[in-house]
Amino acid sequence: MQSVIQKIEEKFKKPQVVDVMSGDTVKVHQKIKEGNKERVQIFQGLVIRVDRKGTHTSRILVRRIASGVGVEKSFLLHSPLVVKVEVTKRSKVRRNYLTYMRDRTGKRARLTGVDFDREAVNKIEEPKVEAPVAEEKAAE
Repeated sequence: MQSVIQKIEEKFKKPQVVDVMSGDTVKVHQKIKEGNKERVQIFQGLVIRVDRKGTHTSRILVRRIASGVGVEKSFLLHSPLVVKVEVTKRSKVRRNYLTYMRDRTGKRARLTGVDFDREAVNKIEEPKVEAPVAEEKAAE
């Protein structure tokens, strides 16, 4: 039997999210609200850390170099502001938290790439809704 807290957490989870690992290069599509307008901004960088995988508070820490300065952003994967996470490159790493990447620049910051099926990793199936069909049959 699920506890009340677990039932509430399941309600706020997205049906399916992309399987992201540390060492991946990702594009995170995030909703930005400016005044009364809303747009989608893409933040592309290296995943340095993955926290609490499998929970509704699962989080990734993404790092990129912008104008010669390292910028890190944390994204909640199940947040309604995160529209989409797309894995563009997968690298071979042996740790979950890549703190050593903060000190590296240029050629030293390269990671060895690994072949992966990009379409299979980024595929998210929408849940099928069949409830309205059952209601129509009940009405007849």
